[in-house]
Amino acid sequence: MIISASRRTDIPAFYTPWLINRVRDQFLWVRNPRNPRQIKHVSLAPQAIKALVFWTRNPKSLLPHLPWLERMGYAFYFHYTLTGYPRCLERSVPRLSMALDTFHRLSDLIGPQRVIWRFDPILLSNLVDNAKHKRLFEKIARSLAGKTQRVMISFADFYSKTKRNLNAIHGFTYRDITLHFAEQEDLISFMADVAHHYGMVIQTCSEQQDFSHLGVFHGKCIDDNLMTNVFGITPHKSKDKNQREACGCVKSVDIGVYNTCLHGCTYCYATQTHPHVTRSTQSQQLKAKHDPNSPFLLPLPYTDTHANKRKAEVKASRGDNHAHHTQAKCCSKALFLFTFLFQKFILS
Repeated sequence: MIISASRRTDIPAFYTPWLINRVRDQFLWVRNPRNPRQIKHVSLAPQAIKALVFWTRNPKSLLPHLPWLERMGYAFYFHYTLTGYPRCLERSVPRLSMALDTFHRLSDLIGPQRVIWRFDPILLSNLVDNAKHKRLFEKIARSLAGKTQRVMISFADFYSKTKRNLNAIHGFTYRDITLHFAEQEDLISFMADVAHHYGMVIQTCSEQQDFSHLGVFHGKCIDDNLMTNVFGITPHKSKDKNQREACGCVKSVDIGVYNTCLHGCTYCYATQTHPHVTRSTQSQQLKAKHDPNSPFLLPLPYTDTHANKRKAEVKASRGDNHAHHTQAKCCSKALFLFTFLFQKFILS
């Protein structure tokens, strides 16, 4: 089994104590995000895990625990997102200089082949146009030379909630570069040249378009080939059917929970932005619900918690009423039997 930690949230950044406790206990419980009543028991015993794949924008809290994870026998690698976008798009991520420093520390600790840089998503706007994307990409690539061997890129997907969140930014305009193929190819060609110059393979993530003529090939984030080449393990090669058609990832079990990331990325598909809830309030609400000693990342899904609590109370109330009704029926039957036997054998 391969563990994905996680496409749904940033576990290294916000939930490292919980993760370490789960590894110590060697199991966790995760809910089906489409049906929270379905609960999956996930073994974290080293012999049950082929590899751990971490997705993060800030693994600083996890760094001290990585030697211990290796001694426990876990194989793992990281997807580390660095874009350098302005604060209106990424409200609470570490400053780029700090993030680059942490990237260097992580790479020095576990090796550049195990830390994949993600320049993702590529979102063209009035604040970060094509030219600025090129400057940012070159700046980050230059800093990461020798610290990673691969960069993954993808273009922003404009889901309805993504558009709603982006449209709420005052004075912000954006456009879908995938509708402008010549401009898209120009940007990708530039990125390919830069990546190759700094010793990196560049791949796309979940993109239908073929850019192989530019030296950019379809990639896998949950990558069986990487696991074989780096760790000498042979995981299954079946495609993950729960991911998008263009996704090349092999099957994994994601242990995260949607709507629990606090980085505040406006374009994120995994977090529902609440316009009337401040980031500090959301953080306080999550901390109140999260128990680092629980098998669950959250005891109930973060969204609609009050509704779920009310449903549980109603169900419990119905259960109590059913129990009282059953008890009354049993008492009635016992009384009838006692009366029948008393009349038959005592009074006759």
